[in-house]
Amino acid sequence: MSVTTKGLLLINLGTPDSPQRRDVARYLNQFLTDGRVIDIPWLRRQLLVRGIIVPFRTGNSTKLYQELWTERGSPLKYYGEQLLAKVRTQLSEEWSVALAMRYQNPSIEEGIEYLLSQGADHLVIFPLFPQYASATTGSAHDEVFRVLGKREVIPSITMIEDYFDHPGFIESFVQIAADYDLETYDHVLFSYHGLPQRQLIKADPGNHCLQSAHCCQSIQSRNRHCYSAQCYATTVAIVDQLNLSPHQYTTCFQSRLGKAIWTKPYTSEVIQHRAEKGDKRILVFCPAFVADCLETTIEIGVEYQEEFENAGGKSLDLVPSLNAGERWSKAILEIIRDKSNLGF
Repeated sequence: MSVTTKGLLLINLGTPDSPQRRDVARYLNQFLTDGRVIDIPWLRRQLLVRGIIVPFRTGNSTKLYQELWTERGSPLKYYGEQLLAKVRTQLSEEWSVALAMRYQNPSIEEGIEYLLSQGADHLVIFPLFPQYASATTGSAHDEVFRVLGKREVIPSITMIEDYFDHPGFIESFVQIAADYDLETYDHVLFSYHGLPQRQLIKADPGNHCLQSAHCCQSIQSRNRHCYSAQCYATTVAIVDQLNLSPHQYTTCFQSRLGKAIWTKPYTSEVIQHRAEKGDKRILVFCPAFVADCLETTIEIGVEYQEEFENAGGKSLDLVPSLNAGERWSKAILEIIRDKSNLGF
């Protein structure tokens, strides 16, 4: 009889336990006080988040989560559970699999404890963030180290860092795109979650970041770990498969918070610009998100749709994310296989 020797931990960002104000506030507090998310000194961060941001944002955020919530609960969580089940069926009995959220539940600590309790002595950490950023993958890895650092015996670990241009990941989006007649759209947007520009600069050891207007638009050794460059590389890989010409698409960034300068161009401004040019139909991919969530379903599918209509456009269609698709569940194992020496 086979016994578990390997554990796979799938990690997504997180979700409130419910769409009630108390749970939303708890989620926002944990999320936004993470020093990798809002990277300012601890005391200033605590005062800003707990004293200003959360008290003033919780009401509106609660309304949005209530709009997002379904009978099955949070989409991020139930898609994660479905993906977990599909991945598990593809693995041998020597593997155990768990789902965790960086913020709230199920926690990374709970996921690790489960895998170790099943007998795993080698852990594969797979953040569900295709492009590396300190605020997402970096934070998830940080929490894994914190949890394991409390143990007397630390297991072997394989950390998956990114997979922004992995063929399996790209093909997963291309398959979904096949449901759309791209020629009927005036323009295609690839909208990624934004980051403050200061975080891009901090992640650059070679003084390359933002030194030219187009430094992110091609990836090379000196900007290999740049979040923005990885996003552009994802776009290039997808459009190559879709045979889109440069004038047919734009890479842009959404979800700004605060007054700092974030990665540009901003999705909201691009939408306004495309409407002013006379575009009536726009298609939007969100390849930084592997599961539909507040930022896709509500921000793009509702809020940006309204902005586009108000600017003169007619329809802004959101391409569903990978969620728990068959191709995506297989791609996860392909990525692990290609980035480690582990077999299945």
